[in-house]
Amino acid sequence: MYPLTVYVADGGLISYRRRRAAYSVDKILKGAKPSELSVEQPMAAEFAINLKAAKEISLTILPQSAPAGG
Repeated sequence: MYPLTVYVADGGLISYRRRRAAYSVDKILKGAKPSELSVEQPMAAEFAINLKAAKEISLTILPQSAPAGG
């Protein structure tokens, strides 16, 4: 699993990136305690799968259905 889709384009299997994670890491590195940080829902997320790489390792990827009500 990779943090950026560019790795998937270069042959990696899966990437997942949740935006704003770096914001929390920055706060912790500046001395904030994790228990003091508010819980946030990600504003956006990226998920990519390299179907060619999945096929090479015999991994079956099922199509995603649309979310309920949307």
